[in-house]
Amino acid sequence: MSLTASLDASSVSAAPGEETAVPLQVRNSGATVEEYRFEVVGACASWSAVEPAVLSLYPGDTRTVSLMLRPPRDATVPAGETPFGIRVVPTGEQGETVVPEGRVTVLPFTATTAELVPRSSHGSRRGRHQLAVDNRGNTPVTVRLGAQPGTELARVAFDVAELQVAPGHAEFGRLRVRPAKRMWRGTPVTHPFQVFAATQVTEGEEPVAPVLVDGSYQQEPLLPRWLPRALITAAVLLIALAGIWYALLRPAVKSAAREAVTPEAVRSAAAADKSKAPDGGGTAGAGADGGAGDTAGADAGAGASKPTPSPSAEAEAGTGAGAEDGAATPTSAQVRVRDSVGGGTNAATALQVPKGHTFQLTDIVVQNPQGDAGTVVISAGTNSSVLSLGLENFRDSDYHFVTPILVPAGGKVTMTIDCRKVGKPVGARTPARCSESLFLGGTMRADSAG
Repeated sequence: MSLTASLDASSVSAAPGEETAVPLQVRNSGATVEEYRFEVVGACASWSAVEPAVLSLYPGDTRTVSLMLRPPRDATVPAGETPFGIRVVPTGEQGETVVPEGRVTVLPFTATTAELVPRSSHGSRRGRHQLAVDNRGNTPVTVRLGAQPGTELARVAFDVAELQVAPGHAEFGRLRVRPAKRMWRGTPVTHPFQVFAATQVTEGEEPVAPVLVDGSYQQEPLLPRWLPRALITAAVLLIALAGIWYALLRPAVKSAAREAVTPEAVRSAAAADKSKAPDGGGTAGAGADGGAGDTAGADAGAGASKPTPSPSAEAEAGTGAGAEDGAATPTSAQVRVRDSVGGGTNAATALQVPKGHTFQLTDIVVQNPQGDAGTVVISAGTNSSVLSLGLENFRDSDYHFVTPILVPAGGKVTMTIDCRKVGKPVGARTPARCSESLFLGGTMRADSAG
């Protein structure tokens, strides 16, 4: 072989950002003049070069070229040992290529930066920030986080005390700023603070100055500025509404209440109470409930009620027949009807108008306490239907007529039930039959004799 090449040092160290030269001796052992080209192979090829790149040698001559190592000062080239080779290629005889090999150790360096995101915050209770630590060196670092003294009015606390940051990466440490005292109201106060990111170094390494970052937190009052105005406005509105009530609405309500207390209303209430009493003649619903073993038809008949005049009306009737002519007596009645599923309809009479009288029907209350399903029909007079309702649509339903429904002498007010499904009361057993109640009220007027 007519080519010989060797490195003066097979192992060398290179500092990032600096230039390191490694001598390479080349000897032409052939009999002719030869030109040689140099190529660096390995991971360091991108930041290495041979100077000069081309060399011509006479037979028997020896010359030295330099391998220039220039590792960049950034995180792209990690610290540590990297193998390399220099390919020496003769131009005339390319088959006699030689490749001297060596190792380069890239020295570590530390470059850490930090940034506070956001730089300022605001709030009534706390401020939230993140400290972004960026490792721009070529070796992993451990960074300690903390706050500088002098922030007594605002306490700074990090979620973690240390961060492990790989080369070319950034890590975030969350921190909270809390005021030392609460502020209920007043002008917002700004609290400046300073945090640091200190890089930990091993023994023998030079210490690295910590990175200091300034920030601020604006403490706002717990009670917003608009709250006093809102409270004053609300108080003014309440006083105004109270004045309107006492000046206008309250006298009108009292007047309406006095007008509602009429002799007719008093007699109607007394008649209703008497019809509901156990010994009264106006209601026979208790008899219907007592016979649990009777048939549905017997229950309906027992539930029929007769009109019950008020005590004042009975006194007037006792004075003589002539007093009944044209007299109007408040009258009420009620009835309960039971019906079995699939047994057809069942009806009962709540009131039958006596001879020589006309009943003016003004109020109807229908009750479905069990929540049964089916239909109920209220008829008055000569089988004329006043109401037709679906039981599943209501539990209690009342109707009041401005123009009374006239029921002539001999006419009846009846309730007819057609049960399709028996309801289940809350907290009780399911009954055997549907059960509905009817309460009606109006005026019984004696026909004039003339």
